[in-house]
Amino acid sequence: MNVTSSTVGEITVITASGSIDSKTASEFERTALAAIQGQSLVVMNLTDVEFLSSAGLRVLLMVYRQVKAKDGKVVLAGTSEEILDVMSDTGFLTYFLTTDTLEEGLNTLKTAR
Repeated sequence: MNVTSSTVGEITVITASGSIDSKTASEFERTALAAIQGQSLVVMNLTDVEFLSSAGLRVLLMVYRQVKAKDGKVVLAGTSEEILDVMSDTGFLTYFLTTDTLEEGLNTLKTAR
């Protein structure tokens, strides 16, 4: 698993790749939570995430709660159908906006302001 963060204008982009499971979720959490400090617009680019365990879902929920507390928005971009199905079945999907690509995610947040 690899995770990076960057900024596009006012939007924080967190990009992850590989598998996010019980072994890698702590690194994902540490990087994601550090990146969203003081931020209210966040795109989680999951295009290259192959697997997301319940530990990874917990991190997404933590990000959502912290951004939502600032009246912000979180977009999940490029999420695979398998991960979307799990998120839908567990009720997690209702918390997030989703887009097919990172570019669509950025545009969604730019127009949401």
